[in-house]
Amino acid sequence: MVLGRLLLLLMALSPGTMAIKDCYFCEVTDSHTCPSIHMTCGEEEDCFTGYGMAPGVGTITNKGCVQATSCGHEQPVSYMGVTYTLVTTCCVGNMCNAAPRPPGARTAGLATGLALSGLLLLFQ
Repeated sequence: MVLGRLLLLLMALSPGTMAIKDCYFCEVTDSHTCPSIHMTCGEEEDCFTGYGMAPGVGTITNKGCVQATSCGHEQPVSYMGVTYTLVTTCCVGNMCNAAPRPPGARTAGLATGLALSGLLLLFQ
């Protein structure tokens, strides 16, 4: 019975409530796939994905950890001799800056987990 309640509690917690935050990191790239590696953020940092644009050229991407106060800001970044305007989009949670998910994927997973946990409690 105690194990079932512990499982319910763990499944109900969102990834953003964990104390240690890991994020994906990759250097600035113009590739459509970002060869990400794991990194651990500081206490006041969030995961981010940066998207950059410059007139007449393609887009750039990078990922990592950034101070929460820097989220959503534009900054100039030089890549391959071109200056891009890079905007950081932050997210809260462990490894939340992975590849984009379909709309509603996180909430659907949470609802399914809670339903399964409820069934587990009923059959104890």
